[in-house]
Amino acid sequence: MVLTPFGTEVVHVARPAYMATMTDYKQSGFVMCADLCATDYLTHPGRSLPDTVVPERFEVVVNILSLEAHRRLRVRVQVPEQDPTIPSIFDLYPGVEAMEREAFDLFGIVFEGHPDLTRILMPEDWEGHPLRKDYAIGRVPIQFKGAPGPR
Repeated sequence: MVLTPFGTEVVHVARPAYMATMTDYKQSGFVMCADLCATDYLTHPGRSLPDTVVPERFEVVVNILSLEAHRRLRVRVQVPEQDPTIPSIFDLYPGVEAMEREAFDLFGIVFEGHPDLTRILMPEDWEGHPLRKDYAIGRVPIQFKGAPGPR
């Protein structure tokens, strides 16, 4: 476990141990998931990680709280580009339903066992995942309401 400068405890969990680890945390009093998000490190492969952690392109970050013990814990899991899947923690923390859908929609990370893993921000027929670092910038022209059209 690592402690951040602001006192948040950070744990790096291997993907195969993710579900068991999250189950253990839930049973030990971490009853609330405050946030779940993803990151694409395509352009930052040399980031600082503990020696025991193999860096992957994607990372899922989960912030859980123990209200009784007044503790916050950040769980970080590396997710490979070739197999961007991770188990859903919906059964443990039902509040992550929309957060997992957002990470799926914007990064393409598949949360196995999620009850409704569909797009939440982008149209259903959208191709690609817009927060991936290799997503084509400027691919879709933007038209602001009330702005004059192209001349």
